[in-house]
Amino acid sequence: MAVSREAMYWKARDDQVIRCVLCPFMCVLKDGEVGNCRVRRNEGGKLVALTYAQIASAHVDPIEKKPLYHFYPGSNILSLGTWGCNLHCQFCQNWQISQQQVPTKELRPEEAVDLAQNRDSNIGIAYTYNEPVIWYEYVLDTSRLAHEAGLKNVLVTNGQINPQPLEELLPHIDALNIDVKGMRGDFYERLCGGKLRPVLRTAELAQLQALVEITNLIIPGENDSDGDLQALVDWVAEKLGPETPLHFSRYHPDYQFTRPATPLDTLQRAYDLAREKLHFVYVGNAHLPGTNDTYCPHCGARVISRVGFDVVRLEVRNGVCQHCQGALNVIQ
Repeated sequence: MAVSREAMYWKARDDQVIRCVLCPFMCVLKDGEVGNCRVRRNEGGKLVALTYAQIASAHVDPIEKKPLYHFYPGSNILSLGTWGCNLHCQFCQNWQISQQQVPTKELRPEEAVDLAQNRDSNIGIAYTYNEPVIWYEYVLDTSRLAHEAGLKNVLVTNGQINPQPLEELLPHIDALNIDVKGMRGDFYERLCGGKLRPVLRTAELAQLQALVEITNLIIPGENDSDGDLQALVDWVAEKLGPETPLHFSRYHPDYQFTRPATPLDTLQRAYDLAREKLHFVYVGNAHLPGTNDTYCPHCGARVISRVGFDVVRLEVRNGVCQHCQGALNVIQ
C-alpha cells in the first residue's frame, strides 16, 4: 500500500482552495486539482504528496554521472528518482519520467538508507533522474536519516524552489548539481514554462552551505551565442566564484525538439570561453579530448583523468594537488 503523506509548504484559502508555496509557481488548487508538477494534489482542502516513497528509478551510479566531478571523485552513489517535474522543457532529455507518469515501487526513507549502506563503495544517496524538489518531503526525510547514518546526500535539480523550503533542506545536502538552462528570462518562459531568477537565487544560496556544480545544456540556435555563454560564465565567476565547476552538456534531439545535436565546435567554443574566467570547465555527452579532465589552476597539471564516467587517474589528496600542493575545490 502506498505511503500517504501530507505535503509541506502550503497555505489554506477559502472553500477548500489552497496555495502550494514550495516552488515559484505558487499553484492555487481547488479540491481535486494537482499542481504544475502533477504530483501534489488538493485532497479535501489538504495538500498531499502523491509520490512520497514512490521510486521509479534506483541505481548505483558513478558520482561523475550526476555530473559531480569535485565531490568524492571516483566513488559511487545510490541514485533515486520518481516521476514528474515543475518545468516542461520542450527539449527535455529525460521526458519519459519527467513529463509522464510511470510505474513505481515503494521505498520508505529508512529502507533507502539501508539500501545505500549495503552497497559497496557507496558514499550516500543522490536524488536525481526527475526533479527532486517536487519530491520534497521524501528527500527531506531520507536525507536526514542518511546524515544520521553517516551517508552523504546529493541533489540534482533545476533549482525551481522557494527560499524557505530550500533553507530547511540545505543542512542535509552535501552537494548539488544545478541545471541552469540559459541566462535569458524569455528562454525559460518560452521553452521551459518557468523563470530564470529562482534558479540563480537557488544556486547563490546553496553555494553558501554545500558544494555546487552547474550544468548548461547547449541547444543550437537557442542558448549558444557568445553573449549567452558569456553571461553564464560571468554569473558563475562573480556570484559563485571562479572555482565553481561548470559543465557544458551536448543536446540531442528529444521530446518536442527535432533540431540536430549540438556541434562539437560549439562545445569547444563554450569550453574555451569559460576557461578564460573559470578554473574548472567540463564538456559532457560528447568526446572532446581533455575537456573531461581536471587541471590544477595553480600549476596546470592534469590531476584527474576521466574516460567516460570512470576516473582513471587521481592525483588529488584531501583536496590538494599532488604536484604543487595547491588547494583545489575538490571534496574527498
